[in-house]
Amino acid sequence: MPQLGETVAEGTVTKWHKKVGDPVKADEVLFDVETDKVSTEIPAPASGVLAEILVAEGVTAKIGVRLAVIRESAQAAPVPVSPQSDAMVPSAGQLRGAPPERSQTAGLGSRLSPVVSRLLAEHGLNPSDVRGTGRDGRITREDVLAHIARSAQPPAASRQPPAASPAGAGTVALNSVRKRTAEHMAKAWASVPHVLQVVEADFSRVDQVRRMGGRQWKEREGFSLTYLPFIAHAAAAALMKYPRLNASFYGDHLVLHRRVNLGIAVDLGFEGLLVPVAKDAASKSLPALARAINDLATRARAGKLKPDDMTECTYTVTNNGAYGTLLTAAIISPPQVAILSTDAVRKRAVVIESAQGDSVAVRPVGMLAQSFDHRAVDGAYSAAFLSQVKSLLETTDWGEELQV
Repeated sequence: MPQLGETVAEGTVTKWHKKVGDPVKADEVLFDVETDKVSTEIPAPASGVLAEILVAEGVTAKIGVRLAVIRESAQAAPVPVSPQSDAMVPSAGQLRGAPPERSQTAGLGSRLSPVVSRLLAEHGLNPSDVRGTGRDGRITREDVLAHIARSAQPPAASRQPPAASPAGAGTVALNSVRKRTAEHMAKAWASVPHVLQVVEADFSRVDQVRRMGGRQWKEREGFSLTYLPFIAHAAAAALMKYPRLNASFYGDHLVLHRRVNLGIAVDLGFEGLLVPVAKDAASKSLPALARAINDLATRARAGKLKPDDMTECTYTVTNNGAYGTLLTAAIISPPQVAILSTDAVRKRAVVIESAQGDSVAVRPVGMLAQSFDHRAVDGAYSAAFLSQVKSLLETTDWGEELQV
C-alpha cells in the first residue's frame, strides 16, 4: 500500500484491474485505492505476471502492507486471493459498525467502495442520484462530495437531534474529509504551542503586473493570475534564507529540509480541504509555480490527485482572501513548524515616507499572518522571515519575473 499523504495511515483497495495469472506491464494501472483524502489509480511497479493478490477489493490495508506479488516468470503458479490474509485490516466503516453496503446501494453494491458507501449513508444519499465519473461509471468519493456541494438542500441528518438541542437546530453528519481534518487539527492545536505574527504588505508592484499582463496571461494559460503565486514565490525564496521554518519538528530536534515543498490548502466546496504539494517551489520561476498551483488545485477539486501530490510538504500556505477576510490565524500541520495565511488585499490610505516628507497615498495592502511553533523558533526569527517576504513582494521586479 503506497503512502497516500502525510497523515494517511491506511487505504482501501477499491478495484483490481488485473486478475491472478494476467500479464502486467510496468506503469499500467494495476489497482484503485481510496482514502479519506484521495482516490487514485496505482500503476504496476514492474512487468511480469500477477501471481498473487493478497488484499481483496473492498478491504482496507495499512500503509506499507504487501498487496500483491508480480513474478517475472510466466510459469509462476498463481495463488488465489485469501480473504483471511493477515495483511488485511477491517475498514473504518466496519470498525464503527457502519450499515451494510447493500442497505444503501442496492443494485450498485459491486461498484461502491466502503468509503463511498459510508459517505452516501452519512448524507442519506441514494447512489442512483450521484453521477459516477470513475472507471466504468463507478461513483468515487469526489463524485459524492461534488453532488453534496451542488445540492441546494443540506445533507440529511444521520440521527435525531438530542432533546436538549435548540428547536430547529438539527444536526449535520461530518463527511470523511471533515472528520479527518477535525481529528488532525484538534491534535495539532493541543500539542503545538502556536504563536501568531502579522505584517502588512504593499501589493502595488504585484497589482501593476496583474493589471498590465493579467488578460494576456489568462488568454495564454487558461486561468487567472491571482495574488497567490506571487506570495508563494516570495515565501519559497524567504524559506531558503530562513531554513528553520522549512523544517519538521521531531522530539528534541529539527529536521531542516533542503527542498522547499509548499503545501497549498485547497477548499473542496465547503466540505473539507486538501493540501497538495508544489514540489521544489524555490527552484521554480513565477510562471512555473503559478501553473503548478493551478494544476494542483484543479485536480484536487476534480478528485484527480496522485498519491505523490500529497507527500513531502515542508511548509503550508493557505489563502482565504477571495472571501474578503482581514486576518486568519491558521493551525500548523505537524510535523511542520509554520503556516502562512494570506487574506484579502484591499485599497487603503497609507503613509508614504520620503526625503521630501510624509504623504498619504492609496495602496493595495494585505496581511501576511504566520503561525509558528515556538518550540522550533523564537519570535525574532519568525519576524525576520515575514519581513523578508514583505520586502520581496514590495521590491521585486515582477514584470521581469513573469517573463521568465
